[in-house]
Amino acid sequence: MAAPLTRVLVTDAEQRASVAVVRSLGRAGLTVIVGVHAEPALAAVSRYASKSVRLPDPLVSARCFAEAIERLVLDEKIDAILPISEQSLLALLGERHRFPTAILPFPALATFQRICDKQEVLKIAQTVGIEVPKQCVISHFDELSAEAQSLNFPLVLKPSRSVGTTGEQLEKQGVTYAHSLQDLRRQVASMSAAGFPLLLQERIEGYGTGIFLLRWEGRTHATFAHQRLREKPPSGGVSTYAESILPDPELLAASERLLDKLGWSGVAMVEYKRDESCGRDVLMEINGRFWGSLQLAIDAGVDFPILLLQVASGRGITASPPRLGVRYRWLMGDVDSFLKVIFTRRAHLNVPGSFPTRMKLAKSFFRFGKNERWDLYDSDDSRPFTLELRRWIVTLASAILRVSRRLLRL
Repeated sequence: MAAPLTRVLVTDAEQRASVAVVRSLGRAGLTVIVGVHAEPALAAVSRYASKSVRLPDPLVSARCFAEAIERLVLDEKIDAILPISEQSLLALLGERHRFPTAILPFPALATFQRICDKQEVLKIAQTVGIEVPKQCVISHFDELSAEAQSLNFPLVLKPSRSVGTTGEQLEKQGVTYAHSLQDLRRQVASMSAAGFPLLLQERIEGYGTGIFLLRWEGRTHATFAHQRLREKPPSGGVSTYAESILPDPELLAASERLLDKLGWSGVAMVEYKRDESCGRDVLMEINGRFWGSLQLAIDAGVDFPILLLQVASGRGITASPPRLGVRYRWLMGDVDSFLKVIFTRRAHLNVPGSFPTRMKLAKSFFRFGKNERWDLYDSDDSRPFTLELRRWIVTLASAILRVSRRLLRL
């Protein structure tokens, strides 16, 4: 029988998913060391973090980050490493030889790179019967041809990789929208080389659904699903308000076929959007790592961090079916998104035509249910929420001060 895991390293303590992982492991009795790039960090102030260690930023130097992890594994006698961000996984998966005594419960680097490649994922998805957006792909500005111009606006401009490379550095990439051919040309011309290949996709209007799975060596060990109710930004992004739902059997089976085709072992979120115009479910992307709304799955009874470590260390697991109707609210993100809708003209929001009116949104925003949980708030572990709230207040005060100064100049 495998030796029990007792000491786990969780990277990227600045991220909300790290807080969910740290709480999960700490409550299970494990010793959790967290890696931080800048202090104070959300997961580092959790009562379940036994120690925080400053690490290099993998976006700046993946090699220095891997070397620091190697030293930390030896010094702290780490049994398992859980990288949270895409850049941390890219930096570590090709360096497993540096930490032979620690479990790194993710697939080989080539497999992870493949699942991060949106162009490749969408291509493979079509071979297993999954609907994908209409799109064209360009490798540089000069390829902005008649094919791209024939697509209907608005277009979604989506780099094939969320973390691209510029020389030896990693570079994060974001999704934007183009509302006209002139807008498209301007945005593509201003992109860095790391943003290519660039997917020019039709915009799918409808609610988002996440299918979450734990796959290991060809088997599915745990599943979960949620429906996105609100997002930040409101035009589409990370979920700020979501509800646990019963996974659609066809979407679940299709997601399993896709991950099997990719040879995936680990946790994954397969993201779809329901096209309101025709009722089809369209694949957006796959995240092969812990996701921002992880706390919702844990609150609903599917503890992915613990289950992942158990299956990766050779232990049999039995995942309980999730509780349905549990709602999750990332409060600060939800407030930001709400304020943006209230104080921004609709034409500048990039929201679809079916987006609710301000009045309907306000009614929904101020409705709190008994099955609703706040993402970072926990009466047993309040410091991560307090830290985020304090930062949000400072950011809001700075924004108000900037606007006041601007008005005074007029």
